[in-house]
Order: sequence, then structure tokens, then C-alpha cells
Amino acid sequence: MNRKCFLFRRCMVVCFVLLAGFAANAQDTLRISLQSAEQQFLQNNLSLLAAKYDISIAQAQIIQARLYNNPNLSVNGNLYNPDRRKFFDISNKTGQYDIQIQQLITLAGKRNKQISLASTNARIAEYNFYDMLRTLRFSLRSNFFSMLHLQQSKDAYQVQINSLQQLASAYNDLQAKGVVTLKDAVRIKSLLYTLQAEQTSLQNQLNDLEAELQLLLGDNKHYFIPEDGVTGPDMPTQYPLQSLVDSAYNNRYDLKAADANMVYSEQNYQLQRALRTPDLTLGAEFDKRGSFVNNASFLTAAIDLPFFNRNQGNIKAAKTQIDQSKVLYQHQQLTVENDVQKAYIKAMNTGKMLQSFDPSFKLQFDKLLQGITENFQKKNISLLEFTDFYESWRDNVLQWNQLRNEKDQAMEALNFAIGKTLFN
Repeated sequence: MNRKCFLFRRCMVVCFVLLAGFAANAQDTLRISLQSAEQQFLQNNLSLLAAKYDISIAQAQIIQARLYNNPNLSVNGNLYNPDRRKFFDISNKTGQYDIQIQQLITLAGKRNKQISLASTNARIAEYNFYDMLRTLRFSLRSNFFSMLHLQQSKDAYQVQINSLQQLASAYNDLQAKGVVTLKDAVRIKSLLYTLQAEQTSLQNQLNDLEAELQLLLGDNKHYFIPEDGVTGPDMPTQYPLQSLVDSAYNNRYDLKAADANMVYSEQNYQLQRALRTPDLTLGAEFDKRGSFVNNASFLTAAIDLPFFNRNQGNIKAAKTQIDQSKVLYQHQQLTVENDVQKAYIKAMNTGKMLQSFDPSFKLQFDKLLQGITENFQKKNISLLEFTDFYESWRDNVLQWNQLRNEKDQAMEALNFAIGKTLFN
């Protein structure tokens, strides 16, 4: 008996420790506003932090391009003097040594062209960073609004689930007393289980978005819930389409990167043309006693003779890249225009659809649902009428929040297409 008590107490202690550990590792729930989410995203997003290093790497290449070639120093000394039977005889009286120093001098402005090429490459890296920022910010804001409307639907479900749980419990008691039929009690439970299953589906969607949000914010230690009261951006009625396209021309960094790629291609072509000119190597040499006279001094110059390799293939490839970059820029420009136009039309359509709904309709519907529930409990309406109205309410809640989400998503897609958060 004592042994059983001892084992029971030990098991209780182990369970307590495990539960305490689970509680310590449990995620804290935090309500977060869209503004706070964006601030945390800018500070903690690992993809952005990694992309910043690309800019630093490209800027370091500018420093490297500005450096001059190092001079080359070579020394030759006597290994063994057979006449004197002496190793390493480099003495001034009997030894021999030779000293040379050379400097490579780049011609045809290659150094300046390489500096320009590196500077353009650094600018492209910066544009790519800001385009990544645009894409990730769109994901953040899109996920935020999706979570907000899913949470609102889930909360609305919970209110009715609580009401149906009380009703189902009451019907169980009435069915046990023979006041209501088993069919009615089961029908109430079926409706309750349907709402609970759909609420679970909403929660699963929220969990998927939550995982993406935690990754964007660089924080998987907290469970984030969007703050209520966020209405989303308004319709773009105050802006004509062409002004939004012009704004996209100025703010889309992928378009700026395509333009910089054209500059890069032209600069690379000029560099490849310059590379067909060989570089000059100048030097000086001192030979102790290995030349026609002792202590001989020489001035040396060397240059490749461009008889065969004049960089013809690289020049042709660079010329072709210029034409390619122009086509890619035109394609990117057309992509920007189409993105803005498509997002603008979608935002206008969803906005008009949402405006056609009476804002008080949902409140009236919820109030009516409460009255329907009370009248059903008073036997003023049938079970069929009650369940049909509940199904209508369920469809209305989902459609209402889905429509609001589509409007917010359309506005965020328009912000994304413009390249600037114009609509808050």
C-alpha cells in the first residue's frame, strides 16, 4: 500500500513538472495593430535583414573596383657558385642577384568603367531590396486583413454556438422528459455540430495565416490577434487610373531595377570594348653581374599583341544583352501598367459591391436571429423555420466578412501594384 502511494505521488510530481514545462513554452496571445505589425516587421524580418547584406556586398565591390593594381617585385639570387664552391653567393664582390619591379597600367579607361559598372550593380541591389520590401509588406498587410475578418467570423460563430449549446442542453432535458421528440433534439445538436465544425475550419485557416505572420514578424513565441476597429482602406475614387499608373512608374522598384539593368548592359558593353585594348606593364630591373656589364640597369615595358584575341565574343554578347535589357524593360513597364489597371478595376468593383449593402443589415440580422431563437424557445415558430434561418445567418456572416476581406485585399493589391501604401 505504501509503495502504491509512493508511486502515485511520484507520478503526480512528474505530471506537474511536465505541465509546468508546457505552460512555460506556451505561446502568449497578443493583440497587435497594423501599424505595430509593420514596425515589428521592419525590425525583425529575417529575409529583409539578409537582403540588406546584398547591398553591403555590392557597395564593397565599388571599393574593390577603385583599387589600383599592386606592383610586382621579383628577386633572383645565386643558388650555388661552383667557382667558389659557395651556396647563396649574393655578395657584392663575387655573387649574382637580379631585382625587378613591375606595375600593370590599365588602358582605355577600364578602371573607371569597372567603377561605373560596380556602382550600377549596387544600385540594382538596392532596388531589389526595396522590391522585396514591397512584396513582403504586401504579404503582411494581406495576411493581417485576412486574419481580422476570419477572427470576426469565428467570434460571431462563438456567440451563436454558446446560444445553441444552452438550447441543446435544454432540449436534452425536455427530450428525456418526453416533452420534445428525439428528432428535434438531434436536429438542434446537428446544427450545433455544424457550426462548431465550420468554426474549427475557420480556426485552421487562422492557424495557417498565423504561422505566416509569425515568420514575417520574426517572432514565433507569441500568438498574434489583429486588433478590432481596423476598417481597411477606402475606394480609390479620388484618383484617376492614369495618375496611379504614373505613381507606379515612380515607385515600382522592379521597374527601376529593369531600367538600371539597361544602364548596366550599356556600361558592360563599353567595358568589353575597352578590354580589347591590352594593358601595359612597365618595370625596372637591376642585374648585378649577369648581364653584358656589371650593375646593369634596365627599363622594361610589355604589352600583349592583339592579333588573335580582341575580345570579339564578349563584345558581341554584351551588345546582345543591351537589346535584351531593352525588351525586358518594355515588358516590365507593360507589367506595371497591367498590374495597376487590373488592381484598380477589382478595387472599384468590390468597393461598389460593398457600398450597395446596408451597413446596418448585419446588426439587424443578428438582432433578428436573437428574436428567432427566443420565439423558437416559446414554440412560436417551427424547428424547420428556426434551422433555415440559422443557415441563412451562417451564410450571411461568411459572405459579409468575405466581401469585406475581398475589398481590403483588392485595395492592398492596388497598393502593391502602385509600389506605395497610398491607401491606408
